[in-house]
Amino acid sequence: MSAAGSERGLFAERMYPRSFSTQQGIRAGRHCVFNMHVHLVFVPKYRKHVFDTKALSALKKIFVHVLNQFEAELVEFNGESDHVHLLVHYPPKTTVSKMVNSLKGVSSRKLRQQLPELSQIYWKGVLWSPSYFASSCGGAPLDVIKQYIEEQQRPA
Repeated sequence: MSAAGSERGLFAERMYPRSFSTQQGIRAGRHCVFNMHVHLVFVPKYRKHVFDTKALSALKKIFVHVLNQFEAELVEFNGESDHVHLLVHYPPKTTVSKMVNSLKGVSSRKLRQQLPELSQIYWKGVLWSPSYFASSCGGAPLDVIKQYIEEQQRPA
């Protein structure tokens, strides 16, 4: 770990001494401590069944490369023949929509380069449907957070 990374870790431990743990995936930036995850689902255009084991393996490598550029981490990846699921741990400076646009654009281009047979199925270089599913996840359930906020001691 670099000196800056060590400093961030110490900052996070001081901010959240009881709850900080690298095992829990809590990361620290310069001015924040965060643990943000998003579950993404992408489907190919026309929901065609195009993915096999080879394509899914290639997609995983591409996604890891793209996410590294966003300082994000692919926690889990899997898929079926007509869709893929990603669980991504990302920093607060990253917008999900920009991350998704890069993931879909780069993976579409690189997957067609690696698997030319996909070009027979898709024309005009479009692999993915323009839509996607995104859901924030991890942390405490909403009811627990709501109760915690309600129980704060408001100054008189």
